[in-house]
Amino acid sequence: MTATALVPIANGSEDIESVTIIDVLRRAGVEVTVASVHADATVTAARETRITADTLITDCSDRTFDLIALPGGMPGARNLGDSAPLVGMLRAQKEAGRLYGAICAAPAVALEPNGLLEGHAATAHPGFQSKLTNQSRIGERVVVDGHCMTSQGPGTALAFALTLVEHLCGRAKRDEVAAPMVLPGA
Repeated sequence: MTATALVPIANGSEDIESVTIIDVLRRAGVEVTVASVHADATVTAARETRITADTLITDCSDRTFDLIALPGGMPGARNLGDSAPLVGMLRAQKEAGRLYGAICAAPAVALEPNGLLEGHAATAHPGFQSKLTNQSRIGERVVVDGHCMTSQGPGTALAFALTLVEHLCGRAKRDEVAAPMVLPGA
């Protein structure tokens, strides 16, 4: 059975993080659904990149995904955290013990205020780490705590996306996807 992932996007989502998460998951063979949290499928990312989603969040909010992964960026992370359908999906994801994660501002701005980091250590972009209740692992580039995965920002996007692949598809698939990327130290 093919693994599934939802990558929600919004006006102001971080360009590198959005595309990296989508790209790396698709390289791993994951069935990725990109959903806009707005009424329009096309969003303008933080650095003016226009990204067209596959669907709207309201059109897929009744679906279940193996993973939900949020890019950061501002005001994108706030827009994601303000989306009632997305927050409902994330709460169901957490309660069911399915994978979910966020990078950059999104852990602090979308997950934390909605109670989605309760009981989990996390990290975020250094400019947002002070907003996290649990400060025990904020210095780590990628934090995995149970079914919740978080990361710091554009410079950690590849490591974060590969971590998502590892927890969704296994270490062998992560290594297979990473090998042709010519990563430093590889």
